Amino acid sequence: QVQLVESGGGLVQAGGSLRLSCAASGRTFSNYAMGWFRQAPGKERAFVATSNWSGTATDYADSVKGRFTISRDNAKNTVYLQMNSLKPEDTAVYYCAARKAYYRGSSYSREYDYWGQGTQVTVSS
Repeated sequence: QVQLVESGGGLVQAGGSLRLSCAASGRTFSNYAMGWFRQAPGKERAFVATSNWSGTATDYADSVKGRFTISRDNAKNTVYLQMNSLKPEDTAVYYCAARKAYYRGSSYSREYDYWGQGTQVTVSS
């Protein structure tokens, strides 16, 4: 079992930046690929970014490429999502997720085994 706790969300103006953190506990963090997803009001949960166990292979949704960066610190059992040049359409609850198939990340929410509770990000225009 892995417990995931997100933090770092908040209210920011368009063009601003936020860094989300997701702290993991319960199992060896490096045994998991990690992902970030988001869910806006009235919409389904959507893929944002993913990283394999070592951080050497990452992938992003087209909507965030060049603006968001996923990284991880296995010594701290934490995965991060640096979000720059934020837009109002980035407003959502952001979730981190852990995948047992550690060797590669995934853009499919169904392939993740554990989820955090989410953190709200609101971008004002």
